[in-house]
Amino acid sequence: MNAHRIGFLLWPSTKPLTLALAEEALRVAQRVHPEVVYELVFLQAEAPGEGAWRLPGEPWASKLEGCQKLFLLADEPPTAMAPALSGALKQQVRAGCVIGGISAGVYPLAQLGLLDGYRASVHWRWQDDFAERFPKVIATSHLFDWDRDRLTACGGMAVLDLLLALLARDHGAELAGAVSEELVVERIREGGERQRIPLQNRLGSSHPKLTQAVLLMEANIEEPLTTDEIAQHVCVSRRQLERIFKQYLNRVPSQYYLELRLNKARQLLMQTSKSIIQIGLSCGFSSGPHFSSAYRNFFGATPREDRNQRRSNSPFELTSTPPAERA
Repeated sequence: MNAHRIGFLLWPSTKPLTLALAEEALRVAQRVHPEVVYELVFLQAEAPGEGAWRLPGEPWASKLEGCQKLFLLADEPPTAMAPALSGALKQQVRAGCVIGGISAGVYPLAQLGLLDGYRASVHWRWQDDFAERFPKVIATSHLFDWDRDRLTACGGMAVLDLLLALLARDHGAELAGAVSEELVVERIREGGERQRIPLQNRLGSSHPKLTQAVLLMEANIEEPLTTDEIAQHVCVSRRQLERIFKQYLNRVPSQYYLELRLNKARQLLMQTSKSIIQIGLSCGFSSGPHFSSAYRNFFGATPREDRNQRRSNSPFELTSTPPAERA
């Protein structure tokens, strides 16, 4: 019986857990079902830096051929790709290889144009950056996407969900169920499920009025509601709403709302090339000085200082700084 050859192309940022989840699902499948035969190939996209976790496998050069499926794994967006590797990946696609990106492995695929017109699962913390840089890709907040001959997973435990879906597609739901049972997986999640955990779990509370109020806040970032308006929408008095927030979140609604907007602003600062004033306005601040003052009071640095510092420490560069910020 011919082995189904599956390649894993690893960038130095790949975490042990990401690789282990993918590998273990396939190895368990072979153990519980002798007719399933996989040949797993581990290749390194780049030489790991000094002190980095030692990735399994060997340099990729001239070793991608013959893979029926090839997964690109990274847990931070790679900075660039060698022309030789770019050409080799495109050749694999032309040869009919099903190709996938796991976690930040979607970035090199998108850079090569191999996800243009495809749905691709992108981890929530990279959503804004990815959407701006690759507008031709249909970026989703799904756990994973299987769109024709492209497979993508957002990372974390979703890697296992994707591999279980692959096993079910190739060998039937019974095998996928047996593997999930062996790995003590409570349930097999569908790809279209959302990445973010339920709001009540994030808040640590199941109080329905609190949940309703926070959902309203999250849906109205650009044009914030007043505390009275929120109380009216969730059918409680202002005083009662403040008491609920104080009891469960240890802050008043206006403080929680401000922190929500500032955290959204910080995400946009780090992941997009929008100007600081654009970001401030999109997060409900009436002016640049108002935004800068609130940001500095909360984070201890102005938006410009924070963006410059975090960019200098970032493993990848955003698009060029907008003209409005070069002055």
